[in-house]
Amino acid sequence: MRFSVERPYLIGIAGASCSGKTELARHLAARLDAPVLSIDSYYRELNHLSVEERALTNFDEPAAIDEPLFISHMEALARGEEVLCPNYDFATHSRTCEVTRIPAAPFVIVEGLFALYWPEVRALLGTRVYVDTRDEVCFARRLARDTRERGRTEESVRRQYAATVRPMAELHVWPTRRHADIIVSGESPLAQTSAAVLAHAQRAFRFAVKSW
Repeated sequence: MRFSVERPYLIGIAGASCSGKTELARHLAARLDAPVLSIDSYYRELNHLSVEERALTNFDEPAAIDEPLFISHMEALARGEEVLCPNYDFATHSRTCEVTRIPAAPFVIVEGLFALYWPEVRALLGTRVYVDTRDEVCFARRLARDTRERGRTEESVRRQYAATVRPMAELHVWPTRRHADIIVSGESPLAQTSAAVLAHAQRAFRFAVKSW
């Protein structure tokens, strides 16, 4: 890997499951012509377990993430290097054989449940964002997404949300709100929330003002 960008600016977006992190990240990426690094891609490899055992794994706690690999990739992006991000198959709870190239860029968007959890990650972020969304809205979105896109039954989604998603958000995700530079609503129009994030980044990264 080679250095191609000097001092990239990293924007981290945290929040509960289905709070609106991904949509905000995509919107910002389009505005900034920036790649998006999703923490969801860094779930630990579980191929040594049976499919049934994988399904019982708690995916909503920080320990489910391959923290060393994720942090090493964050550090590389902050140095202006590209990384090869693993691809994760949520239907089988395992990594695929493919990887995704995340190029070096002036701006990089990092999004996921734990984007503001690890101190080492927070230290690399120029703008730290927390997407605050009512729990009932998050659940409704999660139910629709997992049944439509991830092959889950409604019963399994409800069971998982009650058993791990909400309790782990309360324990590990909601408290990271205090580390945010800016808190936005996941129920507000994307144009409004992205404008607030861009305004913060603009103040910190002044040379980019003309591009906005």
